[in-house]
Amino acid sequence: MAWVTAGLVLAAGAGRRYGMPKALIRYPDRLLVERAADTLREAGASPIVVVLGAEAQRVIAAAPDLPRTVINPDWPTGMGSSLRAGLRAVDADAVVVVLVDMPGTTPEAVRRVIAHATPDALVMGGYQGRRGHPVLLGRKHWPGVIEAAVGDQGARGYLKNHPVRVVPVDDVADDLDLDVPEPNPHA
Repeated sequence: MAWVTAGLVLAAGAGRRYGMPKALIRYPDRLLVERAADTLREAGASPIVVVLGAEAQRVIAAAPDLPRTVINPDWPTGMGSSLRAGLRAVDADAVVVVLVDMPGTTPEAVRRVIAHATPDALVMGGYQGRRGHPVLLGRKHWPGVIEAAVGDQGARGYLKNHPVRVVPVDDVADDLDLDVPEPNPHA
């Protein structure tokens, strides 16, 4: 049976350490938020929802071709509120979650994780023994994830307390997290 696997981009933060919302960062030739949505689209996730918060209207104006967007009014409280908002907006058997500030997540990595989608699945990408994104959450787990997603934790606490399938993706993706601007060697 083919399960419906939605895609969810978490892109609501202000990017305080970065100095601007990461959704508005160009990397290298398109906005990170566009890149994340395109990655999910190319991987076959559908429907796709993008959760915005900080400077949401500016992001929408800069990236008018985004799929469905949900504005998280509670974005200052952390990623947990964005995950909750996204899960409540999605209708699917499972959802694959990507973070806007991880441009090394590839369509192939997402496809590998989606291949294990069922309503009771918990799947994470694996990087040389480390768990990372993308993360797939089967619908059966959404109530528990919504309850556990507080502050900047997202699904981490829930995933620590439940069996998770880790699918190696480090040969097709990387887990670079853009927390601060990369130094410009030409400056």
